Amino acid sequence: MKTVRLKRSRYVLPMSVAALALTACGDDPTFGPEDSAAVAAPSLAAARPVDLGSCEELAAPTGSTLAFHAYARGFQVYTWNGQGWDFNGPSATLYANEGGTGVVGIHYGGPTWELNSGGLVVGRLNTPCDVAPADIPWLLLDVRRNDGPGALNRVTHIQRLNTVGGRAPAGRGSYAGEVRNVFYTAEYFFYRAP
Repeated sequence: MKTVRLKRSRYVLPMSVAALALTACGDDPTFGPEDSAAVAAPSLAAARPVDLGSCEELAAPTGSTLAFHAYARGFQVYTWNGQGWDFNGPSATLYANEGGTGVVGIHYGGPTWELNSGGLVVGRLNTPCDVAPADIPWLLLDVRRNDGPGALNRVTHIQRLNTVGGRAPAGRGSYAGEVRNVFYTAEYFFYRAP
């Protein structure tokens, strides 16, 4: 009987330490590979259809299913070439919710979306749709490269919707090579074709 108690007590301390470690992680706003999918997945099942407004041409192919949804906050980066502003690419953080909590990945040139899980997709412009003069266009992109596991695995199309800001600077640059970061927000919807 005493032997059994000793064996059981040998596991109590490691299990208690593990439970405390998991509890401490509960306040961490970043999500790992499984957490990012868990945050997005429940809302996807109950999600209402994406509102494309007057941009119906941005609809994902018939039969596609929504695989992942993220909110972006960051910058559209432009360089003055002496005559106008050249677009260099985005630099943004992807969030699990509109409030900007729960970092699930990053978005950068390519254009590339990379999740904390290590999975990534690279897109190619299919169709743009201008919605507001001050905001970058809404887009439908085809995926031209898809690597790694997780929520983006087998994704074939991406929508950039509900954009705010991000247009090229209005005035002239001060010198050739000047870089300006223009703040923007957007929502990204990732689809898998049937």
